[in-house]
Amino acid sequence: MKITFLGHASFYIETDNHKLLIDPFISGNEKAKGIIDINTLDPDYILVTHAHQDHILDVEEIAKKSGATIISNYEIATHYENKGLKAHPMNHGGRRKFDFGTLKYVNAIHTSSFPDGSYGGQPGGFLISVDGKNIYVAGDTALTMDMKLIPLSVTLDLAIMPIGDNFTMGVDDAIVASDFVECNKILGCHYDTFGYIVIDHDEALEKFKKAGKTLLLPKIGESIEV
Repeated sequence: MKITFLGHASFYIETDNHKLLIDPFISGNEKAKGIIDINTLDPDYILVTHAHQDHILDVEEIAKKSGATIISNYEIATHYENKGLKAHPMNHGGRRKFDFGTLKYVNAIHTSSFPDGSYGGQPGGFLISVDGKNIYVAGDTALTMDMKLIPLSVTLDLAIMPIGDNFTMGVDDAIVASDFVECNKILGCHYDTFGYIVIDHDEALEKFKKAGKTLLLPKIGESIEV
C-alpha cells in the first residue's frame, strides 16, 4: 500500500485495486501549489473526518470528476448527497466492509462545521483495514482516552496523527497517543500549513526518537509504503 502526502491533512492511499483520498485541502494550500494537481487525482473513495474547510475544500470538485463515493459522518454525507454526489454515511463506532477493505469510524475530540457555519456533525477518525494492513487516521483531535480502545480490536501498522498543536494535539500529546494506540510508527500531519501550527521538525523528530518511536514527516508529494 502506497500513501502519498498531499499536504496538511490530505493523503492519497493506493492499494492493489483501489484509491482512497483523505481530507482533500489542496488547491487552497499555498505549500502544495506547483506540487499537487487535483486534476491528476482519481480516487474511488474520499474519506472526510470533519467539515472544516481545511479538510473539505476540494471534495466536491474531485468527487464530480472522479465519481468517487464520499464516506463521512451522516451530516457530511447527506450534505454531499444533496449536491448530487455519491456518499456513504457512518457514525461513531460503526464498522463497514467496502470493496477495498473495512472502515471503522472512531471518536475524535474537535469541532465540525462547514465554511458557512452550518452544522457538520461530530468529528471523527477512521480505522482502515486494507490488504492485511491496519491504519489509524486520527483526524483533527485532542489526546483522548478513547484511543486506548483501538488496540483492543486491531494491531496497527501505522497511525496518522496531527502534531501541529493549537487546533489539535501537539507533538508531546501525539507521543502519548501513540502509546495509547500501541503504534510506534507515526505519520505526522496538520502542521506548518498556517502560522498557528508551525513546528520545529528537528525537535519533533528528536522527541519521538527519545521515546523509542518513529515520526515520519514526508515532503508534500512524497510517498511511503506500508
